[in-house]
Amino acid sequence: MTQQEYIAREDKFGAHNYHPMPVVLDKGLGVHVWDTDGKKYFDFLSAYSAVNQGHCHPKIIAALTEQAQKLTLTSRAFYNSSLGEYEQFITEFFGYDKVLPMNSGAEADETALKLCRKWAYKVKGIAQDQAKIIVAEDNFHGRTISIISMSTDPDSYGDYGPFTPGFVKIPYNNIEALENELKDPNVAGFLVEPIQGEAGVFVPDEGYLKKAYDLCKANNVLFIADEVQTGIARTGKLLAVDWEDVKPDILILGKALSGGVLPVSAVLANNEIMLTIKPGEHGSTFGGNPLAAKVAIAALTVIKEEKLADNALKLGEIFRTEMRAIKSDMIELVRGKGLLNAVIIKPKNGKEAWDVCVEMSKHGVLAKPTHGHIIRFAPPLVINEEQLMEAIGRIKEAFKAFE
Repeated sequence: MTQQEYIAREDKFGAHNYHPMPVVLDKGLGVHVWDTDGKKYFDFLSAYSAVNQGHCHPKIIAALTEQAQKLTLTSRAFYNSSLGEYEQFITEFFGYDKVLPMNSGAEADETALKLCRKWAYKVKGIAQDQAKIIVAEDNFHGRTISIISMSTDPDSYGDYGPFTPGFVKIPYNNIEALENELKDPNVAGFLVEPIQGEAGVFVPDEGYLKKAYDLCKANNVLFIADEVQTGIARTGKLLAVDWEDVKPDILILGKALSGGVLPVSAVLANNEIMLTIKPGEHGSTFGGNPLAAKVAIAALTVIKEEKLADNALKLGEIFRTEMRAIKSDMIELVRGKGLLNAVIIKPKNGKEAWDVCVEMSKHGVLAKPTHGHIIRFAPPLVINEEQLMEAIGRIKEAFKAFE
């Protein structure tokens, strides 16, 4: 089949809820992917940071295949021999008492919301159905009805109402707005992305997270960090909150928790919060399955053993420096942390971020626009400096096409 035939088949039989780049991928290894014609590309999206450890990492694939031949799913109706090992590993890895395993990032966010509300009624003593959770404008936490109820993006919430109540929206990176809303005794939690990824890699002011955390502590409000995209070494630290030595009351993880092998997410918290949910009050058929448990252990082990946070920190500085040195009228701003970066594109002669991404694909680098005018660059964290510089050279060549 030709690439166009693959694309036409997806268009005919699949829902039109995505607008992919016109590239049909067939194989991946490390920092590279290949299309169905055999053309090789640098992957600078990493499945929205799910493939931090690189495509088909041999240690993760080995854990997957070994467990897949033994036991894949039992449901939580029974104990299994892998889950406890994983629970001990991940709680010690991140420093929490308990983990609640789920599958997708959105499920993990929903779990965190339920935990926060349960804690509000069982521990803080808020009257039933009165708990409020503060969220930031321009957030992206997933696509469920409750999550889009807190969105300020019309593409996310348009025509999906009525919406779930109980959310208070404030500007991101605005301590005064947070401080004002925390005066309400019915506020139970503050849910925030340490860096807003989908919004275009918006990095808050230095000190914002620590001030927000301290305000939450002073007002007996849970600080909930959505690290689904920013966590697991992406920003140059294990977690993005580590940049300000903040330990969230509830930590939400996903994406790279499996190295991109299968959906694995997790919510971590200490006993006072986690044990408010009793048997039968929350769950997931696939959450905590033996396959996911073994894969997640392997994925986190790779992050630690290969020092991928350190690599992201070092190469991220190089990437931003090189991008800022490009002489192009289309580059308005470069920002980011570690290997989570964005280039803000100024349209020129009718050409926009999408056109730049299409041109980059011709030069063997894959990235994707967000919000029309922003290109997010997030290669697998296993990339080395030589590979990074080669990819940067190709990106520079792509921008020359618009001079």
